[in-house]
Parts: sequence; C-alpha cells; structure tokens
Amino acid sequence: MQKNFKPHPNSFKNTFCVFHEVLSSEIEGLKKQFESKAGSTYYYTETGMYRISNHWGRLANSKWRLIAREPETESKTKIGFAAWNEFYPDNAEEKLYYIEADFDKNAVTYQHKKNPKYNSKAILRTSFETTKRIKQIRNLQQLTSWAKHFDYDDIDDLRKQIINELIYTEKTLDEIKREI
Repeated sequence: MQKNFKPHPNSFKNTFCVFHEVLSSEIEGLKKQFESKAGSTYYYTETGMYRISNHWGRLANSKWRLIAREPETESKTKIGFAAWNEFYPDNAEEKLYYIEADFDKNAVTYQHKKNPKYNSKAILRTSFETTKRIKQIRNLQQLTSWAKHFDYDDIDDLRKQIINELIYTEKTLDEIKREI
C-alpha cells in the first residue's frame, strides 16, 4: 500500500525540471493524487513525481521537459518521472540557463545551472537570452543558406565552430560570422 505523500501545493511554481520517460509498470499500484484541468495526472512518492501527460514544455509558470525513451514509445501520452531534487527555481531575471548542443543528433536544448552535470564552461543566460540563442542555433542546424557567404570545406565543421561560439562566448552571431 502506498503511503500518501503530498508536496506543498506551491512547490512547483516557477520551476524548471527535466523528466525522464518511464514505462507504465513504474506507476502500477500508485494512487493518482492530482489531475490538472488540461488532463495531466500526477502521482507523488517520497522520491519524486510521476506525471502522465500528452504535453510537455511550458506549463503555466514552469518549464518541464521530457526526455523520451529510446526507442521512443508510440503513444503521444508519456509517463515521466523526476526526483524532488531535480526541480530547480526559475525566473526571467537571473542567468539560470546554459545551452547544450548534440552534434550527433543535430539537436540543441537548455539546462539549469543547478544541474549536477554543469561544468561552468557554457555561458549562463536568462531564459530570454537562452531562447534567442537556441533559435539561432536551430537555424544554423537546419538551414544551409547562411553558409553561402563562407569559404569552407565541411559545413558540419563550420556549424560546430559557430554553435560552440554561441554557447561558450558572449559574442553575437554577427560578431562570430565576421571573425570566421
């Protein structure tokens, strides 16, 4: 029988969290403790929270992301788990976020500075600055028209060079392009 654990109602306001997708067997026997107006279901345990939802990202006043299983499950509705110590404070004023690029998967995302994997090398930015840089990086990843102004042998090397400058320096995209 599950012990009824319930966090404070305001525990999740203005938070950033990365959930990891789990299989339905992980919540078997757990008691549903909350269902949002949008249809997400929440299960609380002493170690963390399970959330069943078909939408992830910005939620009211929080940023909750899901890392899907590989291979990805077919259902649009996913079950995510996050430990309580993985909920970090979020606000628009502080420089709380850093950017990570996965060059193998051609992907970019952001993480919170309290993430234990943060090595203090990537520049910390506000959520607005982070969003702006991520948009620039995605354009570099997905488009090729920008590269016509450069003399290069390998567009992937050029991309990597520019993206790393966007992540690890305060230089603007225009400054980086002028220096190359």
